[in-house]
Amino acid sequence: MHRERTSLLLLIALANAALLSGCTARNDTISQAERAEKNRPGFEETKAIAEEGFIYGLPIVMNYAVMYDYVVDRDSGQWKAPFNQILNEHRVFTYKDTTVITPNSDTPYSLCWLDLRAEPIVLSVPAVDKDRYYSVMLCDGNTYNYGYIGSRATGSDAGDYLVVGPDWKGSTPAGIKKVFRSTTQFSLAAYRTQLINPADMPNVVKVQSGYKVRPLSAYLGQPAPAAAPEINFPKINAEMVKTGFFDYLDFALQFAPATPEEAAIRAKLARIGVGPGKKFDFKDLSLEHKAEVGLGMKDGEAKVEKYLNAGMKNINGWKVGSLFGDSAFYHGDWLKRAAAAKGGIYGNNAVEAMYPLTKTLANGEELDGSKHNYTLTFPAGELPPVNAFWSVTMYDGKTQFLIKNPIDRYLINSPMLPGMQKNADGSVTLYIQKDSPGADKESNWLPAPNGSIYLVMRLYWPKATPPSILPPGEGTWKPPGIVLAK
Repeated sequence: MHRERTSLLLLIALANAALLSGCTARNDTISQAERAEKNRPGFEETKAIAEEGFIYGLPIVMNYAVMYDYVVDRDSGQWKAPFNQILNEHRVFTYKDTTVITPNSDTPYSLCWLDLRAEPIVLSVPAVDKDRYYSVMLCDGNTYNYGYIGSRATGSDAGDYLVVGPDWKGSTPAGIKKVFRSTTQFSLAAYRTQLINPADMPNVVKVQSGYKVRPLSAYLGQPAPAAAPEINFPKINAEMVKTGFFDYLDFALQFAPATPEEAAIRAKLARIGVGPGKKFDFKDLSLEHKAEVGLGMKDGEAKVEKYLNAGMKNINGWKVGSLFGDSAFYHGDWLKRAAAAKGGIYGNNAVEAMYPLTKTLANGEELDGSKHNYTLTFPAGELPPVNAFWSVTMYDGKTQFLIKNPIDRYLINSPMLPGMQKNADGSVTLYIQKDSPGADKESNWLPAPNGSIYLVMRLYWPKATPPSILPPGEGTWKPPGIVLAK
Protein backbone atom coordinates (compact mmCIF):
# COMPACT_ATOMS: atom_id res chain seq x y z
CA MET A 1 0.00 0.00 0.00
CA HIS A 2 1.92 4.05 -0.24
CA ARG A 3 1.37 7.64 -1.49
CA GLU A 4 2.77 10.74 -3.02
CA ARG A 5 3.85 11.98 0.38
CA THR A 6 5.18 8.68 1.66
CA SER A 7 6.72 7.71 -1.66
CA LEU A 8 8.65 10.95 -1.31
CA LEU A 9 9.94 9.68 1.99
CA LEU A 10 12.37 7.94 -0.28
CA LEU A 11 13.69 11.17 -1.80
CA ILE A 12 16.29 11.86 0.81
CA ALA A 13 18.13 15.12 1.31
CA LEU A 14 21.54 15.00 -0.30
CA ALA A 15 24.50 16.37 1.55
CA ASN A 16 24.77 19.48 -0.59
CA ALA A 17 21.12 20.31 0.15
CA ALA A 18 21.80 19.88 3.82
CA LEU A 19 24.84 22.12 3.67
CA LEU A 20 22.76 24.91 2.17
CA SER A 21 20.30 24.90 5.01
CA GLY A 22 21.75 25.60 8.28
CA CYS A 23 23.36 26.82 11.33
CA THR A 24 26.79 26.02 12.69
CA ALA A 25 25.77 25.32 16.26
CA ARG A 26 27.90 22.82 18.16
CA ASN A 27 25.28 22.17 20.83
CA ASP A 28 22.96 20.18 18.58
CA THR A 29 21.62 16.71 19.42
CA ILE A 30 24.53 14.86 17.79
CA SER A 31 27.08 17.09 19.53
CA GLN A 32 25.39 16.45 22.87
CA ALA A 33 25.38 12.72 22.21
CA GLU A 34 29.04 12.86 21.22
CA ARG A 35 29.99 14.63 24.44
CA ALA A 36 28.32 11.82 26.39
CA GLU A 37 30.49 9.28 24.56
CA LYS A 38 33.95 8.31 25.74
CA ASN A 39 34.65 7.08 22.21
CA ARG A 40 33.04 9.77 20.10
CA PRO A 41 31.92 8.78 16.60
CA GLY A 42 33.86 10.53 13.88
CA PHE A 43 32.60 11.70 10.50
CA GLU A 44 32.64 8.28 8.84
CA GLU A 45 31.11 6.52 11.84
CA THR A 46 28.31 9.06 12.19
CA LYS A 47 27.63 8.71 8.46
CA ALA A 48 27.57 4.91 8.83
CA ILE A 49 25.12 5.13 11.74
CA ALA A 50 22.88 7.44 9.72
CA GLU A 51 22.99 4.99 6.82
CA GLU A 52 22.08 1.98 8.96
CA GLY A 53 19.56 4.04 10.91
CA PHE A 54 17.85 5.13 7.72
CA ILE A 55 17.53 1.53 6.53
CA TYR A 56 16.24 0.45 9.94
CA GLY A 57 13.85 3.38 10.27
CA LEU A 58 12.45 3.68 6.76
CA PRO A 59 9.43 1.36 7.30
CA ILE A 60 8.74 2.94 10.70
CA VAL A 61 8.66 6.47 9.28
CA MET A 62 6.67 5.39 6.22
CA ASN A 63 4.12 3.74 8.50
CA TYR A 64 3.89 6.85 10.68
CA ALA A 65 3.23 8.99 7.60
CA VAL A 66 0.35 6.76 6.50
CA MET A 67 -1.08 6.65 10.03
CA TYR A 68 -0.89 10.44 10.25
CA ASP A 69 -2.86 10.85 7.01
CA TYR A 70 -5.42 8.19 7.86
CA VAL A 71 -6.28 8.86 11.51
CA VAL A 72 -4.61 12.08 12.72
CA ASP A 73 -4.93 14.78 10.06
CA ARG A 74 -8.59 15.24 9.17
CA ASP A 75 -7.56 17.65 6.42
CA SER A 76 -5.13 15.26 4.69
CA GLY A 77 -7.60 14.32 1.97
CA GLN A 78 -7.00 10.66 2.89
CA TRP A 79 -8.41 10.67 6.44
CA LYS A 80 -10.35 7.50 7.33
CA ALA A 81 -11.48 7.36 10.95
CA PRO A 82 -10.27 7.98 14.54
CA PHE A 83 -8.23 5.37 16.39
CA ASN A 84 -10.12 2.18 17.31
CA GLN A 85 -12.92 2.87 14.84
CA ILE A 86 -13.24 0.78 11.69
CA LEU A 87 -13.79 2.34 8.28
CA ASN A 88 -15.29 0.08 5.60
CA GLU A 89 -14.48 1.09 2.04
CA HIS A 90 -17.43 0.07 -0.12
CA ARG A 91 -15.24 0.28 -3.20
CA VAL A 92 -11.87 -0.78 -4.56
CA PHE A 93 -8.92 1.60 -4.82
CA THR A 94 -8.48 3.64 -8.01
CA TYR A 95 -5.97 6.10 -9.47
CA LYS A 96 -7.37 8.72 -7.08
CA ASP A 97 -5.91 6.88 -4.06
CA THR A 98 -2.40 8.22 -3.54
CA THR A 99 -1.53 7.58 0.09
CA VAL A 100 -0.32 4.02 -0.34
CA ILE A 101 1.96 2.89 -3.18
CA THR A 102 1.07 -0.20 -5.24
CA PRO A 103 -2.44 -0.35 -3.74
CA ASN A 104 -4.50 -3.50 -4.10
CA SER A 105 -7.57 -2.94 -6.29
CA ASP A 106 -8.91 -6.50 -5.89
CA THR A 107 -10.45 -6.37 -2.46
CA PRO A 108 -12.34 -3.51 -0.81
CA TYR A 109 -10.48 -2.56 2.35
CA SER A 110 -11.71 -2.10 5.86
CA LEU A 111 -9.15 -0.28 7.97
CA CYS A 112 -8.75 0.29 11.67
CA TRP A 113 -5.76 1.87 13.41
CA LEU A 114 -5.53 0.54 16.94
CA ASP A 115 -4.36 2.53 19.96
CA LEU A 116 -3.39 -0.21 22.43
CA ARG A 117 -2.01 2.01 25.20
CA ALA A 118 -5.01 2.06 27.54
CA GLU A 119 -6.31 -1.47 26.98
CA PRO A 120 -6.47 -4.29 24.42
CA ILE A 121 -8.92 -4.25 21.52
CA VAL A 122 -11.29 -7.05 20.49
CA LEU A 123 -11.76 -7.68 16.76
CA SER A 124 -14.91 -9.63 15.92
CA VAL A 125 -15.57 -11.17 12.50
CA PRO A 126 -18.80 -12.68 11.14
CA ALA A 127 -19.24 -16.04 9.45
CA VAL A 128 -18.12 -15.60 5.83
CA ASP A 129 -19.11 -17.83 2.92
CA LYS A 130 -16.35 -20.34 2.22
CA ASP A 131 -16.31 -19.28 -1.45
CA ARG A 132 -15.39 -15.71 -0.51
CA TYR A 133 -11.81 -15.03 0.53
CA TYR A 134 -11.18 -12.54 3.32
CA SER A 135 -8.30 -11.75 5.63
CA VAL A 136 -7.47 -9.43 8.49
CA MET A 137 -3.76 -8.60 8.50
CA LEU A 138 -2.36 -7.24 11.75
CA CYS A 139 0.62 -5.01 11.05
CA ASP A 140 2.34 -2.97 13.77
CA GLY A 141 4.45 0.17 13.73
CA ASN A 142 7.56 -1.88 12.93
CA THR A 143 5.67 -3.16 9.85
CA TYR A 144 5.70 -6.69 11.26
CA ASN A 145 2.74 -8.81 10.21
CA TYR A 146 2.22 -10.29 13.66
CA GLY A 147 -1.03 -12.13 13.02
CA TYR A 148 -3.86 -13.08 10.69
CA ILE A 149 -7.58 -13.71 10.95
CA GLY A 150 -9.43 -15.01 7.90
CA SER A 151 -10.15 -17.73 5.37
CA ARG A 152 -6.67 -19.27 5.45
CA ALA A 153 -5.55 -18.51 8.98
CA THR A 154 -8.64 -19.08 11.14
CA GLY A 155 -11.35 -20.31 8.76
CA SER A 156 -14.70 -18.88 7.76
CA ASP A 157 -16.54 -19.12 11.09
CA ALA A 158 -17.44 -16.12 13.25
CA GLY A 159 -15.10 -15.32 16.13
CA ASP A 160 -13.70 -12.83 18.62
CA TYR A 161 -9.95 -12.12 18.72
CA LEU A 162 -7.89 -10.02 21.14
CA VAL A 163 -5.11 -7.64 20.09
CA VAL A 164 -2.80 -6.50 22.90
CA GLY A 165 0.06 -4.04 23.16
CA PRO A 166 3.69 -4.91 23.87
CA ASP A 167 3.40 -4.38 27.64
CA TRP A 168 0.00 -5.97 28.29
CA LYS A 169 -0.18 -8.58 31.05
CA GLY A 170 -3.37 -10.54 31.56
CA SER A 171 -5.20 -13.78 30.98
CA THR A 172 -7.23 -14.64 27.91
CA PRO A 173 -10.91 -13.74 28.53
CA ALA A 174 -13.64 -16.30 27.95
CA GLY A 175 -14.91 -16.30 24.38
CA ILE A 176 -11.66 -15.08 22.83
CA LYS A 177 -10.36 -17.49 20.19
CA LYS A 178 -6.78 -16.16 20.00
CA VAL A 179 -4.57 -13.37 21.37
CA PHE A 180 -2.29 -11.37 19.05
CA ARG A 181 0.52 -9.20 20.48
CA SER A 182 1.72 -6.09 18.69
CA THR A 183 5.34 -4.98 19.19
CA THR A 184 4.20 -1.33 19.17
CA GLN A 185 1.49 0.70 20.90
CA PHE A 186 -0.14 1.66 17.62
CA SER A 187 -1.09 -0.96 15.07
CA LEU A 188 -3.05 -1.43 11.87
CA ALA A 189 -5.79 -3.98 11.23
CA ALA A 190 -6.19 -4.19 7.43
CA TYR A 191 -9.19 -6.18 6.23
CA ARG A 192 -9.38 -7.50 2.65
CA THR A 193 -12.76 -8.82 1.48
CA GLN A 194 -12.96 -10.39 -1.96
CA LEU A 195 -15.13 -8.66 -4.56
CA ILE A 196 -16.21 -11.21 -7.18
CA ASN A 197 -17.42 -8.61 -9.69
CA PRO A 198 -18.88 -5.08 -9.57
CA ALA A 199 -22.41 -6.40 -8.99
CA ASP A 200 -21.12 -8.27 -5.93
CA MET A 201 -20.51 -5.12 -3.88
CA PRO A 202 -23.74 -5.39 -1.80
CA ASN A 203 -22.57 -8.82 -0.62
CA VAL A 204 -19.18 -7.37 0.35
CA VAL A 205 -20.94 -4.59 2.27
CA LYS A 206 -22.92 -7.21 4.17
CA VAL A 207 -19.72 -8.99 5.21
CA GLN A 208 -18.07 -5.70 6.17
CA SER A 209 -21.03 -4.78 8.38
CA GLY A 210 -20.16 -7.79 10.52
CA TYR A 211 -16.64 -6.55 11.32
CA LYS A 212 -16.69 -5.14 14.88
CA VAL A 213 -13.99 -3.35 16.89
CA ARG A 214 -14.40 -2.90 20.66
CA PRO A 215 -12.16 -2.12 23.65
CA LEU A 216 -11.77 -5.13 25.91
CA SER A 217 -13.71 -3.38 28.69
CA ALA A 218 -16.72 -2.94 26.39
CA TYR A 219 -16.49 -6.57 25.27
CA LEU A 220 -16.53 -7.69 28.91
CA GLY A 221 -19.18 -5.18 29.95
CA GLN A 222 -16.83 -3.54 32.47
CA PRO A 223 -15.94 0.11 33.16
CA ALA A 224 -13.29 1.50 30.84
CA PRO A 225 -9.83 2.19 32.28
CA ALA A 226 -8.37 5.69 32.30
CA ALA A 227 -7.77 7.03 28.82
CA ALA A 228 -4.21 7.13 27.52
CA PRO A 229 -2.57 10.58 27.46
CA GLU A 230 -3.20 12.87 24.51
CA ILE A 231 -0.38 12.96 21.98
CA ASN A 232 0.81 15.89 19.92
CA PHE A 233 1.52 14.01 16.69
CA PRO A 234 4.04 15.97 14.60
CA LYS A 235 2.82 16.95 11.16
CA ILE A 236 4.51 15.04 8.36
CA ASN A 237 4.66 15.71 4.65
CA ALA A 238 7.03 15.21 1.75
CA GLU A 239 9.11 18.31 2.30
CA MET A 240 9.35 17.88 6.06
CA VAL A 241 10.56 14.30 5.71
CA LYS A 242 13.40 15.18 3.36
CA THR A 243 15.35 16.67 6.24
CA GLY A 244 13.27 15.51 9.21
CA PHE A 245 13.55 11.75 8.75
CA PHE A 246 15.32 11.11 12.04
CA ASP A 247 13.06 13.56 13.86
CA TYR A 248 10.11 11.34 12.93
CA LEU A 249 11.96 8.12 13.73
CA ASP A 250 12.88 9.61 17.11
CA PHE A 251 9.20 10.34 17.79
CA ALA A 252 7.91 6.92 16.66
CA LEU A 253 10.38 4.89 18.70
CA GLN A 254 8.84 6.00 22.00
CA PHE A 255 5.83 3.80 21.16
CA ALA A 256 7.97 0.83 20.14
CA PRO A 257 9.82 -0.93 22.99
CA ALA A 258 13.05 -2.42 21.68
CA THR A 259 13.05 -6.11 20.84
CA PRO A 260 16.23 -8.16 21.38
CA GLU A 261 17.11 -7.88 17.68
CA GLU A 262 17.05 -4.08 17.95
CA ALA A 263 19.54 -3.72 20.80
CA ALA A 264 22.52 -3.04 18.52
CA ILE A 265 20.87 -0.56 16.16
CA ARG A 266 19.13 1.29 19.01
CA ALA A 267 22.49 1.66 20.76
CA LYS A 268 24.03 3.08 17.57
CA LEU A 269 21.17 5.51 17.08
CA ALA A 270 21.55 6.71 20.67
CA ARG A 271 25.12 7.72 19.80
CA ILE A 272 23.71 10.35 17.41
CA GLY A 273 20.89 11.41 19.72
CA VAL A 274 18.02 9.31 18.35
CA GLY A 275 15.77 7.21 20.58
CA PRO A 276 13.10 7.26 23.28
CA GLY A 277 13.57 10.17 25.66
CA LYS A 278 15.68 12.08 23.14
CA LYS A 279 14.70 14.82 20.72
CA PHE A 280 16.54 14.75 17.44
CA ASP A 281 16.18 17.98 15.42
CA PHE A 282 17.85 18.04 12.03
CA LYS A 283 17.41 21.76 11.43
CA ASP A 284 19.54 22.58 14.47
CA LEU A 285 22.44 20.34 13.46
CA SER A 286 25.80 21.84 12.56
CA LEU A 287 26.81 21.89 8.89
CA GLU A 288 29.19 19.00 9.47
CA HIS A 289 26.53 16.84 11.12
CA LYS A 290 24.02 17.69 8.41
CA ALA A 291 26.51 16.46 5.85
CA GLU A 292 27.15 13.24 7.80
CA VAL A 293 23.47 12.48 8.15
CA GLY A 294 22.58 13.48 4.59
CA LEU A 295 25.31 11.35 3.03
CA GLY A 296 24.44 8.40 5.24
CA MET A 297 20.76 8.57 4.27
CA LYS A 298 21.67 8.83 0.58
CA ASP A 299 23.83 5.70 0.82
CA GLY A 300 21.11 3.89 2.77
CA GLU A 301 18.54 4.69 0.10
CA ALA A 302 20.89 3.32 -2.58
CA LYS A 303 21.24 0.05 -0.67
CA VAL A 304 17.47 -0.31 -0.36
CA GLU A 305 17.08 0.25 -4.11
CA LYS A 306 19.79 -2.29 -4.88
CA TYR A 307 18.23 -4.92 -2.62
CA LEU A 308 14.80 -4.38 -4.14
CA ASN A 309 16.27 -4.85 -7.61
CA ALA A 310 18.47 -7.83 -6.80
CA GLY A 311 17.22 -9.31 -3.52
CA MET A 312 14.61 -11.55 -5.14
CA LYS A 313 14.91 -14.27 -7.76
CA ASN A 314 14.44 -13.26 -11.40
CA ILE A 315 12.02 -15.64 -13.13
CA ASN A 316 11.20 -14.73 -16.73
CA GLY A 317 11.70 -11.06 -15.84
CA TRP A 318 9.48 -11.23 -12.73
CA LYS A 319 10.99 -10.64 -9.32
CA VAL A 320 9.79 -13.47 -7.09
CA GLY A 321 10.51 -13.69 -3.39
CA SER A 322 9.11 -13.10 0.05
CA LEU A 323 9.69 -9.75 1.73
CA PHE A 324 6.90 -9.61 4.33
CA GLY A 325 6.51 -11.30 7.69
CA ASP A 326 6.76 -11.02 11.45
CA SER A 327 9.75 -10.13 13.60
CA ALA A 328 11.05 -13.71 13.47
CA PHE A 329 10.89 -13.61 9.67
CA TYR A 330 13.12 -10.53 9.47
CA HIS A 331 15.28 -11.48 12.47
CA GLY A 332 17.04 -8.12 12.38
CA ASP A 333 17.43 -7.96 8.59
CA TRP A 334 16.58 -4.27 8.36
CA LEU A 335 17.50 -4.09 4.68
CA LYS A 336 14.92 -6.71 3.73
CA ARG A 337 12.31 -4.94 5.84
CA ALA A 338 13.09 -1.57 4.22
CA ALA A 339 12.92 -3.09 0.73
CA ALA A 340 9.54 -4.61 1.57
CA ALA A 341 8.17 -1.23 2.65
CA LYS A 342 9.50 0.55 -0.40
CA GLY A 343 8.29 -2.17 -2.77
CA GLY A 344 4.76 -1.95 -1.37
CA ILE A 345 4.22 -1.33 2.32
CA TYR A 346 1.65 -3.56 4.09
CA GLY A 347 2.17 -6.57 1.85
CA ASN A 348 1.12 -10.04 2.98
CA ASN A 349 3.20 -12.97 4.18
CA ALA A 350 4.00 -15.47 1.44
CA VAL A 351 1.52 -18.06 2.72
CA GLU A 352 -1.25 -15.45 2.49
CA ALA A 353 -0.27 -13.90 -0.85
CA MET A 354 2.65 -13.89 -3.26
CA TYR A 355 3.57 -10.82 -5.30
CA PRO A 356 5.64 -11.44 -8.46
CA LEU A 357 6.47 -8.00 -9.86
CA THR A 358 8.17 -6.68 -12.95
CA LYS A 359 9.17 -3.59 -14.87
CA THR A 360 10.98 -5.48 -17.62
CA LEU A 361 10.89 -8.14 -20.30
CA ALA A 362 12.68 -11.40 -19.56
CA ASN A 363 15.83 -9.94 -21.21
CA GLY A 364 15.83 -6.96 -18.83
CA GLU A 365 14.49 -4.37 -21.29
CA GLU A 366 12.27 -1.90 -19.45
CA LEU A 367 8.55 -1.92 -20.18
CA ASP A 368 7.39 1.33 -21.78
CA GLY A 369 3.79 1.84 -22.91
CA SER A 370 4.75 4.88 -24.98
CA LYS A 371 6.97 2.75 -27.23
CA HIS A 372 5.55 -0.76 -27.35
CA ASN A 373 2.57 -3.05 -26.92
CA TYR A 374 3.03 -6.23 -24.89
CA THR A 375 1.30 -9.52 -24.15
CA LEU A 376 1.26 -11.92 -21.23
CA THR A 377 0.08 -15.46 -22.02
CA PHE A 378 -0.82 -18.15 -19.50
CA PRO A 379 -0.57 -21.56 -21.21
CA ALA A 380 -3.56 -23.88 -20.96
CA GLY A 381 -3.73 -25.47 -17.52
CA GLU A 382 -1.00 -23.17 -16.16
CA LEU A 383 -2.93 -20.32 -14.58
CA PRO A 384 -1.54 -19.12 -11.22
CA PRO A 385 -2.20 -21.93 -8.68
CA VAL A 386 -4.20 -20.51 -5.76
CA ASN A 387 -6.79 -21.52 -3.19
CA ALA A 388 -8.47 -18.11 -3.41
CA PHE A 389 -7.88 -15.98 -6.53
CA TRP A 390 -5.14 -14.25 -8.55
CA SER A 391 -4.75 -10.94 -10.39
CA VAL A 392 -2.36 -8.88 -12.53
CA THR A 393 -2.45 -5.16 -11.69
CA MET A 394 -1.07 -2.24 -13.71
CA TYR A 395 0.76 0.71 -12.14
CA ASP A 396 2.63 3.74 -13.35
CA GLY A 397 6.28 2.69 -13.31
CA LYS A 398 7.45 5.94 -11.74
CA THR A 399 4.84 6.62 -9.05
CA GLN A 400 3.65 3.04 -8.39
CA PHE A 401 0.07 4.33 -8.37
CA LEU A 402 -2.87 2.97 -10.36
CA ILE A 403 -3.38 4.76 -13.67
CA LYS A 404 -6.35 6.61 -15.10
CA ASN A 405 -7.62 4.83 -18.23
CA PRO A 406 -10.63 4.95 -20.57
CA ILE A 407 -12.28 1.76 -19.30
CA ASP A 408 -11.56 2.19 -15.56
CA ARG A 409 -9.79 -1.17 -15.49
CA TYR A 410 -6.79 -1.44 -13.20
CA LEU A 411 -6.32 -5.18 -13.22
CA ILE A 412 -7.33 -8.50 -14.70
CA ASN A 413 -8.13 -11.25 -12.21
CA SER A 414 -9.36 -14.82 -12.13
CA PRO A 415 -13.05 -13.97 -11.51
CA MET A 416 -12.97 -12.19 -14.91
CA LEU A 417 -11.94 -15.36 -16.80
CA PRO A 418 -15.45 -16.44 -17.84
CA GLY A 419 -15.84 -13.18 -19.78
CA MET A 420 -12.39 -13.30 -21.39
CA GLN A 421 -11.32 -14.78 -24.72
CA LYS A 422 -9.29 -17.97 -24.80
CA ASN A 423 -6.90 -18.87 -27.60
CA ALA A 424 -7.49 -21.94 -29.74
CA ASP A 425 -5.07 -23.96 -27.64
CA GLY A 426 -6.83 -23.01 -24.39
CA SER A 427 -4.24 -20.44 -23.32
CA VAL A 428 -5.23 -16.94 -22.14
CA THR A 429 -3.47 -13.82 -23.43
CA LEU A 430 -3.53 -10.43 -21.73
CA TYR A 431 -2.98 -7.39 -23.98
CA ILE A 432 -0.83 -4.83 -22.17
CA GLN A 433 -0.88 -1.51 -24.02
CA LYS A 434 -2.06 2.09 -23.70
CA ASP A 435 -4.54 1.93 -26.60
CA SER A 436 -7.37 -0.54 -27.11
CA PRO A 437 -6.32 -3.72 -28.94
CA GLY A 438 -9.70 -3.68 -30.69
CA ALA A 439 -13.23 -4.54 -29.66
CA ASP A 440 -12.65 -8.26 -30.21
CA LYS A 441 -9.75 -8.28 -27.71
CA GLU A 442 -10.86 -5.62 -25.26
CA SER A 443 -12.07 -8.18 -22.70
CA ASN A 444 -8.40 -9.18 -22.29
CA TRP A 445 -6.99 -5.62 -22.33
CA LEU A 446 -5.01 -4.34 -19.36
CA PRO A 447 -4.57 -0.60 -20.05
CA ALA A 448 -0.99 0.65 -19.69
CA PRO A 449 0.40 4.12 -19.01
CA ASN A 450 1.97 6.25 -21.72
CA GLY A 451 5.39 5.56 -20.27
CA SER A 452 7.05 3.35 -17.68
CA ILE A 453 5.08 0.22 -16.69
CA TYR A 454 5.06 -1.59 -13.35
CA LEU A 455 3.11 -4.87 -13.11
CA VAL A 456 2.30 -6.77 -9.93
CA MET A 457 0.83 -10.25 -9.89
CA ARG A 458 -1.08 -11.23 -6.74
CA LEU A 459 -1.66 -14.84 -5.79
CA TYR A 460 -3.99 -14.94 -2.79
CA TRP A 461 -3.64 -18.01 -0.58
CA PRO A 462 -1.21 -19.75 -2.95
CA LYS A 463 -1.42 -23.52 -3.13
CA ALA A 464 1.19 -25.19 -0.95
CA THR A 465 1.54 -28.37 -3.05
CA PRO A 466 2.85 -28.56 -6.64
CA PRO A 467 2.22 -26.88 -8.91
CA SER A 468 2.93 -23.99 -6.55
CA ILE A 469 4.81 -20.71 -6.46
CA LEU A 470 5.96 -21.76 -2.97
CA PRO A 471 8.60 -21.83 -1.61
CA PRO A 472 9.14 -18.25 -2.82
CA GLY A 473 11.44 -18.21 -5.83
CA GLU A 474 11.84 -22.00 -5.79
CA GLY A 475 8.32 -23.25 -6.58
CA THR A 476 7.34 -25.50 -9.47
CA TRP A 477 5.00 -22.86 -10.98
CA LYS A 478 6.76 -19.95 -12.65
CA PRO A 479 5.14 -16.75 -13.98
CA PRO A 480 5.40 -16.48 -17.77
CA GLY A 481 7.38 -13.56 -19.17
CA ILE A 482 5.99 -10.40 -20.72
CA VAL A 483 6.72 -10.33 -24.47
CA LEU A 484 6.61 -7.69 -27.22
CA ALA A 485 3.34 -7.85 -29.14
CA LYS A 486 3.72 -9.19 -32.67
